[in-house]
Amino acid sequence: MGNTSQQFDDVINTCRDLFVKKMSDYGSAWRILRLPSLTDQIFIKAQRIRSLQHGKAQKIADNIEGEFIGIINYSVMALIQLEKGIAEQPDLDVKEATKLYDQVVKATKDLMENKNHDYGEAWREMRVSSLTDLILQKLLRVKQIENNQGQTQVSEGVDANYQDMLNYAVFALILITESK
Repeated sequence: MGNTSQQFDDVINTCRDLFVKKMSDYGSAWRILRLPSLTDQIFIKAQRIRSLQHGKAQKIADNIEGEFIGIINYSVMALIQLEKGIAEQPDLDVKEATKLYDQVVKATKDLMENKNHDYGEAWREMRVSSLTDLILQKLLRVKQIENNQGQTQVSEGVDANYQDMLNYAVFALILITESK
């Protein structure tokens, strides 16, 4: 799993770099987004990936890799929102937002490493399209939980689903990189 850990870090470094650059350009305007808005942003990205995987005509230059990066960064934002709550105005500078980003990613990587230990890195035998489908399934679960005002009877909460989406998107990017 040492290779997976480094590959995870490499993917996250790319995502984090984009996050920091966008924070420099836009500030923390994303802090006003409610969780359903972030869920919908991730949904749009996952649906676009699925459309591209089905060979639909592409009219926008953004590639699948960029959409997976968006899923990762929006998932991080959602996890930060869960922890801090929604702000009425942008309230984080680049340094504080990056610190929160790193905390969320560390917790999510720890989860990935524990699951990888138990599942034996089964994701390495999966197709990128299956990872896309799993992200969409997690999104539908989150939407249902949101529609139920966060109430679940036996299911994990939205935080675990956002972490899984983040990890599936990282796995997809690792598999795409390895296939090149």
